[in-house]
Amino acid sequence: MAPIPITIVTGFLGSGKTTLILNLIPQLPQTYKIALLKNEFGDVAIDSQLASSAAISGVQELLNGCICCNLVGQLGDALDTLRNEVKPDRIIIETSGSAFPATLAMEVNRLGRESRCYVLDGVVVVIDVENWKGYEDTSYTAKMQQKYTDLIVFNKWELVDERRYDECLDRVGDLELQIANVKSEKGRVDQSLLLGLDSALAKDGDSVHGGYSKDRPQHDHSDDHQTEVEVLSINLVSEGDTPKSVNVDSLETFLFSAPKDQVYRIKAIVSASHPLASSNGDVDESAGPPGNIARYILNWAFGRWTFTHTNAILPAPTNVASSPTTEIPQSPKHETILRMTIVLARDEATKWKGRIEKGGMIEQEGEGGFLIVDRVV
Repeated sequence: MAPIPITIVTGFLGSGKTTLILNLIPQLPQTYKIALLKNEFGDVAIDSQLASSAAISGVQELLNGCICCNLVGQLGDALDTLRNEVKPDRIIIETSGSAFPATLAMEVNRLGRESRCYVLDGVVVVIDVENWKGYEDTSYTAKMQQKYTDLIVFNKWELVDERRYDECLDRVGDLELQIANVKSEKGRVDQSLLLGLDSALAKDGDSVHGGYSKDRPQHDHSDDHQTEVEVLSINLVSEGDTPKSVNVDSLETFLFSAPKDQVYRIKAIVSASHPLASSNGDVDESAGPPGNIARYILNWAFGRWTFTHTNAILPAPTNVASSPTTEIPQSPKHETILRMTIVLARDEATKWKGRIEKGGMIEQEGEGGFLIVDRVV
């Protein structure tokens, strides 16, 4: 049996990786099976929820860590699970925003050689043209993601002037590498460009683009890329038998006010009593009329966000009875009405943890509700 091709999609936080993948699915034959291996910070698998509803045949999640270092040992088991349960035609690995693609590509190559079940097809990096200037100069990982890739996708270029786009091209040119690049069309790239890249990273695991060798630093954690971000996990818990909602006005105020240089990503599953509007004003009406408690997926990046209706169930957090930050009284019934992950810039977690715990940002509609805010990275 031929090995399963693997495509790695990487890029900094909020660049549009999941959107690129979701826009790929409709371009493929209905009989073509795509499996997704998703790596996320925190414990809220938001993008996996979106992917599961988009005709992706199977999803595996690696949460609360980086797939290229502290979770790398779980990669083989996750791939084998997808191969045995889904029998996909292709596996797409979507990394966390701070993953180092060369290390991950080498691990895929190793697993492919040993099992003969997988082959690395290509590494795609997504660049957020609108915000790249904001983090390119400070993030070692963002620079490395661009260097060790087969195709660069420039995303969100429609939102800026031509000068900003030219600046991005100039920075890619500074790497002095011959790498193909393409503009997306609002997050869409033709499947013929994304698949079948004949990866240079697969051909030569020890010398990639002339810059990665046994004599060069290989993902040295003295440059630990995970310290570039900090992560908060937030649960809002209600009690009683009546379904509760988040305070939508407080939540929207928080989303509008979160500064882009401090808050990189916000992902959540939210229970709300009326349809929620995305930042562009669009409302997902599938949840039903106002007054009906419905759940939504929140996906926030760099000041823009979407709310998507979902049937996802919010399990009660494991530390409801004894949170390290909040004493929650015993109740015959606890219900999680919000579970959120916030990815922040370095040295911001303590400040934002205090702000959120102080109140007024994330709270239950009406009285009651208990907030649990924990730092996970």
